[in-house]
Amino acid sequence: MGIWNFNAVWIGILFGLLSGAGLGLKFHESEWLGGYGSWPRRMLRLGHISFFGIAIINLVFALSVRHFGVTMSSNVVSLLFVAGAVTMPTACFLSAWKKPMRHLFYIPVLCLCAGAYLFVSQGGLL
Repeated sequence: MGIWNFNAVWIGILFGLLSGAGLGLKFHESEWLGGYGSWPRRMLRLGHISFFGIAIINLVFALSVRHFGVTMSSNVVSLLFVAGAVTMPTACFLSAWKKPMRHLFYIPVLCLCAGAYLFVSQGGLL
């Protein structure tokens, strides 16, 4: 348990850097994608930063498992955090493309919230 999360950390950092580099090619154009405050531009920025943010969540989880010696009967929590790392930027980028796709945000939010809840409750941290 946790190896998938360490992989998700470095993949998230890599994709965060690559997406930032891609977005950085046009960030200086004030009207790019409708301007700084436009929906598509905000969603692309959110997707870019979510790679880093959820990488941190996966890192903290993997280190916590090792530090606290948490042993759980399944890898459900690990998979939920990895699923959150995949689905959050996906939901952001799809929402930038088509605004109704914003309704997909419940998927990464549920994955991450369920993972945190299960880790805290089943991991004996409460």
